[in-house]
Amino acid sequence: MSDILNPNEFPQGFADVTALEEFMTRPSQALVEDLAALDGDIIVLGVGGKMGPTLARLAKRAAPDKRVVGVARFSDAAVKDELEAHGVEAITCDLLDRDAVAALPKLANVVFMAGRKFGSTGSEELTWAMNAYVPAIVAEAFAGSRIVAFSTGCVYPFTSVLSQGADESVPPVPPPGEYANSCVGRERMFQYFSHKHGTPGRIIRLNYAIDMRYGVLFDVCSKVAGDIPIDVSMGHANVIWQGDANSQVLRALTHVTAPVSPLNVSGPEMLSVRSLAEGFGRLLGKTPTIIGDEAPTAWLVDTREAQHLFGYPLVPIGALMRWTADWIARDMPSHGKPTHFEARDGKY
Repeated sequence: MSDILNPNEFPQGFADVTALEEFMTRPSQALVEDLAALDGDIIVLGVGGKMGPTLARLAKRAAPDKRVVGVARFSDAAVKDELEAHGVEAITCDLLDRDAVAALPKLANVVFMAGRKFGSTGSEELTWAMNAYVPAIVAEAFAGSRIVAFSTGCVYPFTSVLSQGADESVPPVPPPGEYANSCVGRERMFQYFSHKHGTPGRIIRLNYAIDMRYGVLFDVCSKVAGDIPIDVSMGHANVIWQGDANSQVLRALTHVTAPVSPLNVSGPEMLSVRSLAEGFGRLLGKTPTIIGDEAPTAWLVDTREAQHLFGYPLVPIGALMRWTADWIARDMPSHGKPTHFEARDGKY
């Protein structure tokens, strides 16, 4: 295979993490062209999470002549070493430290990925600090840059499963749980400083990126494989291949607005959790145990604007399911971080 992602040449599966990440960081021709047209270099703040390392590597592969900088605390030194091995500059920084953030290189393009979700219950003050205070520090320090900031579809109200989900015109409402409310705070900070300084950007309302090591599909398939009952109360979800999500986020740097505006990123399909469980059952030769009844509403997003800008995600749900079933059947590594997508009370 070439270094450019070819949607007609998908693998049957991934031998190991190295093969998975090599494929996930292979850029599409559209991403290469968009980053070639983008002025300036790229800094990724909060690069150490589940998506950050592959996003930074994807950016460097798509634009090898650009400076790509990844910033995090790097509590796991191996993540820093891996990024540097792939040509990404890695800078250790606590984003809660205003002076340290002020000292970072002020590159033209910022991807903001820092945030806190799991463990929020019982440590709400840290969740709010990471999800609202840090964005204020960053938005002020990088007022002269373009900023594309990760958020979540959880800022929306639940919508009917008979609808297309919430589009960007639907205003955030007080959602259930401290996490989702703090994410509204994150968005408000970027909006405030965008209005104040004229900073262009986008707020990415992401619903459920999929990697073989975590995500809604991993959670459902793992329960099928382990004969664990699957609660379908939150009966529907949108998902998107992490490589597609990262690509759309980077391409959003060429579609910023001032003041900053939201953009939904996910797969366009409204997936039935029951049907996913049954599909994984067929792939694994298992009979899933289903409990509960589907609620008439769920956290769902309408992605028509993203499709208008970027086209349809390249990796289809069928491939994602086959890859996930193969990965789990071989007992391959996971991040050990369930999405808790089934939680309707917003407690993580």
